[in-house]
Order: sequence, then C-alpha cells, then structure tokens
Amino acid sequence: MLWRIAFGLLITLESFGAILTGWVKEVLIEPRFTFTFIGFEWLQPLPGHGMYLYYGLMGVSGMAIMIGFRYRISMIVFALLWTGSYLMQKSAYNNHYYLLCLLSWIMVFLPAAKDLSWDALKSKKRSNQMPYWVLILMVSQIWIVFTYATLAKLYPDWLDGSVIALFMEGKKDYPIIGPWLQNQILQKILIWGGIFFDALIVPGLLWRRTRMVAFILSLVFHLFNSIVFQIGIFPYMSIAFAFLFFAPEVLRKNFSWVINRFEDRLHSENGVDAEKSSQLSGPTAKPSCEKHWIPALIICYLVVQILLPLRHNLIQDSVLWTEEGHRMSWRMMLRARKGITSFYIMEHGTGVKSVYPLRELVTQKQLKMLSAHPDFIWQMAQKIKAIEAAEGREVAVYVRSRVSINGREYAPFIDPDVNLAEEPWDPWRHHRWILPSPF
Repeated sequence: MLWRIAFGLLITLESFGAILTGWVKEVLIEPRFTFTFIGFEWLQPLPGHGMYLYYGLMGVSGMAIMIGFRYRISMIVFALLWTGSYLMQKSAYNNHYYLLCLLSWIMVFLPAAKDLSWDALKSKKRSNQMPYWVLILMVSQIWIVFTYATLAKLYPDWLDGSVIALFMEGKKDYPIIGPWLQNQILQKILIWGGIFFDALIVPGLLWRRTRMVAFILSLVFHLFNSIVFQIGIFPYMSIAFAFLFFAPEVLRKNFSWVINRFEDRLHSENGVDAEKSSQLSGPTAKPSCEKHWIPALIICYLVVQILLPLRHNLIQDSVLWTEEGHRMSWRMMLRARKGITSFYIMEHGTGVKSVYPLRELVTQKQLKMLSAHPDFIWQMAQKIKAIEAAEGREVAVYVRSRVSINGREYAPFIDPDVNLAEEPWDPWRHHRWILPSPF
C-alpha cells in the first residue's frame, strides 16, 4: 500500500512535469510526425494541444492511484495512456520508460488498494495482507533489471572509463560539482561502484542484516544519479522499491503517521472499532495463493523478461554497433552514439540522385537520433517514400551514414548502394544494409 502511494505520487509528478518542463511540447507537439516503435505508425500524437490533455489525464490518474480512488480503473487508464505515449515516440527513449510500462501493467493486477486507500474507506473488505506472489513478482522484476544492467557494463568501453569520461565531459559546466566529475579517481569509483551496486543491491535489501546499509547506499546512489544525470523519477522510484523489502513492523513504526491518520478517517467514516482496526493495520505477507494459475502466469512472464534482453546474442554483429536488440534489454547508460547521415532520392528511370532536405521534416532532437540509429534511418526512408508517392513520384531512397561509438573515429554505417525504401524490417534478425562493425 505504501508502494502504491509512492508510485502514484511519482507518476503524477512525471505526467505534470512533462507538461511544465516543455517535454510534451518538444517531443510530441512540435514534430511534424514522431518516430514510433516500428509497427505502431498508426499511433501518432493527438492534434493541436491534445497531448497536454493526454498527459493531464495521466496526472489525474496518478493522483487517483496515490489515494486509492477507483484504483483498478485508474491504474488501467494510466497503463494504457503511458504505454501509448511510450510506443508513439522513441526520440526520447529511456529504459526507465519501458520499466514504467511494465510496472504499470503489473500494478493493474495487484491488490494494492485494500488498505490505506479511498476504496478501503468505502469497502467492508479491508485487508492488510499482501500475497507472497506480489512480493515475488515485484522483487523478481526489479532483480532482472539490475542484473542485466550489471552484465551490460562488463564490456571494455565501460571498464576502461571511456564511456563515463564522455558522460562526465558533458557535465563539466555544472555548478560546484562539474570540475569534480572530471576527476579520474571519482570516475573509477563510479565505474566499479555502478557494477557492484547493480549486482548487489537486491540481495543486500533482501538480507535483513544488510538491509539498512543497502538502503542508505541506494539513497546515495540514486540521489547522485538524479542530480548528475537528471533522469526524471526513476531514481526516486528505485528508492521507493525499498517498501517491498522492509518488514511490516518496520514500515508501521516509521510510517505510523500515515497509518494512524487513515485509521482515524476510517473510524469517522465507517464507525470501525479501533481495536479491530489496529489488528488490521500494518502490512503483512499472506503465504497462501488462492488462485493456482497465478504462479504459472508469473513464471511465464518472468521467463519472457529473462529471455528478451538476451535476444541480441542471436543477431549477427555487435549490438553496440548495430543497435539490434538494444531496446528493452536494460542496457542503461552504456554508450554514446553520434552520426552524420544524408538521404538521397532517385526517381525511377532517371538515374539521378539528389539530396533530400531532412531539415523540413524533423526537429533537432529527432535529427540527432536519426543520424545514428538504424531503425530511425529505415523509418525515415519509408517516410520519404510515402511523401514522394503522395506527390505522384516513385523514388528509391539511399543513405550515406557514418557513426562514432564512444568517441571512436567515424566509420561507415549504412550501405549506400541499398535502396532502403524497398527493404523490410525484421526485429529478430540482422539487416544486411548495416555495414559490419569496425571494432
């Protein structure tokens, strides 16, 4: 229940914050079109200022989730809207947005409003018991994320410090801390600290003897990330995960002001006996599982979550170069990509190529992603083909692209002799028009 309150508060701040900071305007309103996840091209932002209402509704849903008002309906509304927003644009892709999608749909099915909620005030079925399957599902999902984040860092560019140095170079103008972030000793600490933190934080929180130390380290680690990398609500959501690990009596002691206030409201609203209420208060875990299909469903879900991040190993060449299999695999804060890309069109029958004016179609943010990511390049080729076809011209689309990974020299990225307008896209295989990795 405490996790639900924290979750609702954070998604409320995320939704309204996206409006107030200009993120919605920059990413969803200003572009002529958005680069969706491939297969979801039909899912485009609402016209005009509709996306402000869209995110406003998400914020209202977040508040309803926080107070537990019509919890199931509010959670479904938020999960649908957030998933829609996630799929309709990837210019601002973030692994944390994907995690929030997963958590939102998990939360739809959790009995998270049985206590400390508006729904509980109006219900005679108040319960503070949390089935063990809830704890297993949530902790397993978190553990998967941090485990793959650990494994992904075990590659040369992270271990030799080249990646972290590039990240910190962009922070050198930060007030006070900027110069400190350029210190190589601090960067070494961050390199190995990131690996060991991701690997050990979940076991540390699970073991009672190390739980408080792990929680303090979690506070330091995630607050540092929030200040330095400014990655939205994720650091605070990661801190809030601690609600799932601490014993019920510890939570009751430290959050008694929340529980007692709710009990007082319950007494005044429903006339519940105080002694009976005190027996109910304080979350506990219920070992039994009344619905026997739940464990099987959880196992199937977790198997998918374990296997999906491994798919890039079945695709030819390095994922660091091709990006094939990168998304939804928890490869967080791992590389810096830069590209120089030009598009050319050739009308059938003429044999004459001409440069296509991209600046008229995309924003600066989109152009940055387009220049270095193959799926963006492929989608742009399809968009150009469609635009020209609408004008009555049948064209081939060719690309010249050079990409730099983690500060290396620029290398040819796309085969300039392949007509991308006629190439299919397959998320499960390598695309031959991506040139071989130079490293």
